[in-house]
Amino acid sequence: MGMWADDAASAMLGMQAVKVAPGRARVSMLVRPDMVNGHDLCHGGVIASLADSAFALACNSHGPVTVAAGFAIDFLLPGRLGQVLHAEAREVSRHGRSGIYDVTVRADDPEAGEVIAEFRGRSRTLPDSRGADRGSAPRA
Repeated sequence: MGMWADDAASAMLGMQAVKVAPGRARVSMLVRPDMVNGHDLCHGGVIASLADSAFALACNSHGPVTVAAGFAIDFLLPGRLGQVLHAEAREVSRHGRSGIYDVTVRADDPEAGEVIAEFRGRSRTLPDSRGADRGSAPRA
């Protein structure tokens, strides 16, 4: 997980990689006071960042350097101050250099908590992934 060790943005947001397996990942984060918007709800960009970090770990779990080609996110419920949000990423399809990953963001309980958001990411594996050995590989 050299990519995760070099991920300053995820670290700054207090994210923790809970599990990583081929094509899967779970990342958790506590919603802090500096993460809420003017409505006192977790900022949507912070929720998207959490989902994106889980997506990055899942699509890079196979080894070659893989980056985001794009993503879409649907917000279903607000995240709230003090909640722990859990982003569970799973590979839907991977063929050649392209992949599709779904990420569910839940509040409080990673297995049964209320669904806060659903994210779909599209990945692209770089044609020359030797950067994976340098320890500072791009992330999705």
